Amino acid sequence: MQGIFDSHAHYFDTRFEKETEGGAERLLAEIMPSPVSHIINVGTDLQNSRAAVAQAMRHDGMYAAVGIHPGDCHFLPDADVVLEELEKLIGSGADRRAKKIVALGEIGLDYHYDHYGDIPMDREKEAYFFTRQLEMAERLGLPVIIHDREAHGDCFETVLRYPNVRGVFHSFSGSAEMARELTRRGWYISFSGTMTFKNAERVRAAARAVPRDRLLIETDAPYLAPHPLRGSLNHSGLLVHTVSALAELWDCSSQEAVDVTAQNAKTLFGIV
Repeated sequence: MQGIFDSHAHYFDTRFEKETEGGAERLLAEIMPSPVSHIINVGTDLQNSRAAVAQAMRHDGMYAAVGIHPGDCHFLPDADVVLEELEKLIGSGADRRAKKIVALGEIGLDYHYDHYGDIPMDREKEAYFFTRQLEMAERLGLPVIIHDREAHGDCFETVLRYPNVRGVFHSFSGSAEMARELTRRGWYISFSGTMTFKNAERVRAAARAVPRDRLLIETDAPYLAPHPLRGSLNHSGLLVHTVSALAELWDCSSQEAVDVTAQNAKTLFGIV
């Protein structure tokens, strides 16, 4: 397989340095440009969004998304100051292109945890960051990368309030019905290594419901390694397992699945 497009990874994550000799840089040198041709390096707060940009600028084929994750927002005392800094980081025009920023994300809602350390989960704060970043994406003309964990109804209802914003629901865990409705409205759906898990028939059912021209693949590296490597450090080279699972669902060759999903990602993120 050649030309794999990993639509969602976090190569600034410290797990790479802790768990593999040479860290992320060695891994990237081994897997790019073959079999992996493109990666979207996705930030979750201001600091690592800046790191994602710097890393993307060092690697051909890597691009950056910047944003405030719903989990990370709980640690930020002044939302408006943070959002102003985020918009400054994104910039506009030639500056944004030079930074290789192609999306705003990851943003969204996460209802999985009751607390973040000693900080109670605050749904109102998550919603504020989510809506403000959707407004920013609309103003700047950027696609968004949506994090939706155990918040399917609220995420769906929120994005419907911004009909001019489009993007991708990453590592999708919603229903087939939700996937159909999102894609009908112009959204993309991305699937990670969870598609390969033996107990993930709900995920595979959702993947079957997504039109081929609306489906992306991702690692969420260093997390969500596919079967048979579940629980280990994930990286973009392991997408071969996810591609094989998708090819089985589509009844096509693995290379065809790579080609279709790569073109979809290029279309969404405006990459030539």
